[in-house]
Amino acid sequence: MKPVILDDFLDPKSFQVLKNTMLGGSFNWVYNDAIDYADDEDKFQFTHSFYKENLGPTSTHYGVLSPILNRIRIKEIFRIKANLLTRTPKIELNSFHTDVGGNMGVIPYTTLILYMNTNNGYTEFEDGTKVESVANRIVSFPEETKHRGTSCTDEKIRMVINFNFLT
Repeated sequence: MKPVILDDFLDPKSFQVLKNTMLGGSFNWVYNDAIDYADDEDKFQFTHSFYKENLGPTSTHYGVLSPILNRIRIKEIFRIKANLLTRTPKIELNSFHTDVGGNMGVIPYTTLILYMNTNNGYTEFEDGTKVESVANRIVSFPEETKHRGTSCTDEKIRMVINFNFLT
């Protein structure tokens, strides 16, 4: 199944509030010394957990997601996590993976990525499909679809929010 791509997902004001919140001084980013797998050498990212299964909202900023959550059909949230990668001298390809891991289609999770800034990074799928990082764009696909992100070279950061949920 091909990923579904939609531009201008949020109204401009809601998108700007979300972006300003994520780049603001009270928004905590956590350093992770791996991106997709623990043995990722020389790769790191910063993450922010909004929601975890069995814990519920894990961020005081969870409410800023309401314009998104109101637009998508969700039966149950598995995880919502923001990723921030810093600029690299050349585009770095991460490993193909699935976000929920080990599910392999047993539970029909959906993965949705919201791109928070425009840059020359992208999301690539195993079939070669690439989705460019464009601010306020979403891509949605079945969770068992292997994909990978990249770094960027033309902006200071590449910032996305990953949603994993039941529809």
